[in-house]
Amino acid sequence: MSQNRPVVSVVITTYNYAQFLPTAVDSALSQTFGDLEVVIVNDGSTDNTDEVMSPYLADSRVKYIYQERSGQASAKNRGIENSTGAYVAFLDADDYWLPEKLERQMPLFGQRQETGVVFCNAKWVDADNNPITMPKLQKPRRGAVAEHLIVDNFIPFSSSIVKRECFDRHGAFDKGLEMAIDWDLWLRLSAYYAFDFVDSPLMVYRVGHSGQMSKKREKRQEQSDLVMERFLNANPGLISNGAISKARAYTYKNRCEYYQRINRIESMAFGFKSLAIDPLQLSVLLLMLRNFFPTSMVRFLKVIRTRMAGTCKER
Repeated sequence: MSQNRPVVSVVITTYNYAQFLPTAVDSALSQTFGDLEVVIVNDGSTDNTDEVMSPYLADSRVKYIYQERSGQASAKNRGIENSTGAYVAFLDADDYWLPEKLERQMPLFGQRQETGVVFCNAKWVDADNNPITMPKLQKPRRGAVAEHLIVDNFIPFSSSIVKRECFDRHGAFDKGLEMAIDWDLWLRLSAYYAFDFVDSPLMVYRVGHSGQMSKKREKRQEQSDLVMERFLNANPGLISNGAISKARAYTYKNRCEYYQRINRIESMAFGFKSLAIDPLQLSVLLLMLRNFFPTSMVRFLKVIRTRMAGTCKER
């Protein structure tokens, strides 16, 4: 470490993830970029996390902190407060990194002084570490990203590295939010800093296991609405009307898909809201058709849509 202060502080927060935690910690300690510390915050776990962490405590690079259960925003903020690096990299306890992740990301901060956040792409695996097909996500962007970020969060949380001055000037995670805390932070920082990314899957995102926050989709949608409206109100004129409309249409589309399993009437209502903003969304029409037509019919319509798109390209 440089003068006993590392360049990068890796913050890992955990709650009852003892089964995954060693893989995450090992992946941080095994980075080819060695000037780092690893700060682990145990947010009131009731499993054997203390036992799992015991072998790591002899490593001078490791700080282990226990706190009573306070929620993910509080735990992440505690990690930031107890870190000393000029940059803070985040790693969820159920994810892990490839060895060269930090080494490939850190040089990007030196290319543009205004860069505040650097991220990368991710691989997806299930609870047993088997590769799975990633959902279609929005294309990652660099530079001034607010116009794109308002539509959807394209930054895998465990891929992110943040310049410490970002927290010093604009605060850390909002303890008033239960979910979408990362998207809230990225949006706030996007008003002041440039973002950059490495176009390679340098981290592994684990999905589908019990306790994962992203599974609580309805709550996440409510919190996302709050984050979006609050950001737009706090930054009038920063986002174009076109981008705001696109973001709202995308939000209603997600609701249309979600409510298909719960309430078809609600699903149709959100579908119509999305189409009222952007009537040319064939994907929304297909979602709405699923509410009333057999799966085979929807598949047939998808084939027709694909062939029509191919014909247009040939022209």
